[in-house]
Amino acid sequence: MSIPDSHPSIHEHKGKTCPVTGQGHAFCAPQQGDSRSPCPALNTMANHGYIARDGKNISAQDVTRGLKECYGLSSPLAYFLAYVGFMIIRKFGRTNLFDIGKHGAVEHNASLVHHDTPEGHTCAPIDIDSKLVEDLCADVKPGPKECEKDGKSWLMNYEDVARARIRREKEAGPIDSVHAEIARGEMAIILGVWETKTKDKAGIPMEYLKRWISEERMPDGWRPDHVQGLMDVVKRAKGIKKAVEQLRKDEAAAAAASSSETEKGKGKE
Repeated sequence: MSIPDSHPSIHEHKGKTCPVTGQGHAFCAPQQGDSRSPCPALNTMANHGYIARDGKNISAQDVTRGLKECYGLSSPLAYFLAYVGFMIIRKFGRTNLFDIGKHGAVEHNASLVHHDTPEGHTCAPIDIDSKLVEDLCADVKPGPKECEKDGKSWLMNYEDVARARIRREKEAGPIDSVHAEIARGEMAIILGVWETKTKDKAGIPMEYLKRWISEERMPDGWRPDHVQGLMDVVKRAKGIKKAVEQLRKDEAAAAAASSSETEKGKGKE
């Protein structure tokens, strides 16, 4: 049976070159047989040809180079993320993206847009849940000026990320301290990649985030305009942690106040 002219081209990816988009970094969705992980950062790099587009036979050096070119990470930061990540999943040569999703290594439960790894499975699901994406977007609370604009112009900041982390850990259960640090670091990096400042708020455009986390695609025409280092990520991760702690304190205080009011009401009966 012939394929209609309107049908998207079906092709094979080999190396960084795509037979449809060529040798550049234009987006191309994964094709049948391509390997992908639960990590939007790595999948996006493959979809844009910063690492092998089929997501296979990838080395830590390939990931290091891709992180620098795609996101503007410094050499020490990119090297640290790639080589430490490979050590954690016990890969000392080349690997496929799917293997990076080994459950309990770098990957963790309570992902912002993926379901937890089913019991008995070795690797986490790579399918993106559109409902979780919408829930993540709903966690972003715009400032007064942002409310006057289209929702796509809203910015996500530390507190918004903290709100999303608290919600997901309520839904999926808490994660250990090491993976909590990894989860904060993941978002700290992307907060630094696209940080935008206005008079009312500093954060990343939701238009960028939603495309990246749900389509695993970079903003059209965007290229890194600064270098982000390890200490930049550490600082932002601490900001997210502090915001999580404050929101949890606020929730506990609100719950205590509500309980007190309830008890007072019972005493008047």
